[in-house]
Amino acid sequence: MSYLACEQIEPQQPATHAIIWLHGLGADGHDFVPLVPHLQLPAGVHARFIFPHAPHLPVTINGGMRMPAWYDILSMSIEREVDEQQLRESAAQVQALIERELERGIKPDHIVLAGFSQGGAVVYEAALSYPKRLAGLLVLSSYLATHQSIQPHSANADLPILVQHGSQDPVVAEALGRHAQQWLAEHNYQVQYQTFQMQHQVCPEQIAAISKWLQQVLA
Repeated sequence: MSYLACEQIEPQQPATHAIIWLHGLGADGHDFVPLVPHLQLPAGVHARFIFPHAPHLPVTINGGMRMPAWYDILSMSIEREVDEQQLRESAAQVQALIERELERGIKPDHIVLAGFSQGGAVVYEAALSYPKRLAGLLVLSSYLATHQSIQPHSANADLPILVQHGSQDPVVAEALGRHAQQWLAEHNYQVQYQTFQMQHQVCPEQIAAISKWLQQVLA
């Protein structure tokens, strides 16, 4: 099978867990690699970090320019009109990476999905519709683009979810992060929401919070 190209960081011991982390629009799989040394994991947890590279697609809001993108964004309205078919195709590719980890001997409930901005929209779709219970879902500065069409699977009905957003985000308004939190809560998901005094980025306080959450869901 053909998989997304990925940056991959192996633990010093044989991997017992996996964290699949998607970048945002215009970035690539190297984007979040520098965070790995700052994420303290529980003793006995040896996580393989997988950072996929998005394909190059024409993006309508950027004049049709081709760039790393998980899906096309058709409008920058608050509703974020997107190509849902492309988003679901990207989610299916993420689920294929999960299946590859299962073949490598990692249990599904030892796998965390994470995503920033566009990547967050994809991992919402990938995690909530996946038919085996995962360890957790981490969504940064993003939105639930497919909230009207997603078909959640009961296997992840109790999935621990951490949503983080910048209170001053000029790219993805915090209202979109709050909307996702509300949708998740209304559908009885275990969602935590955290906001930070920042724009469309990652800050040190946020990294510490991610580390604490990973210790909880991977323990």
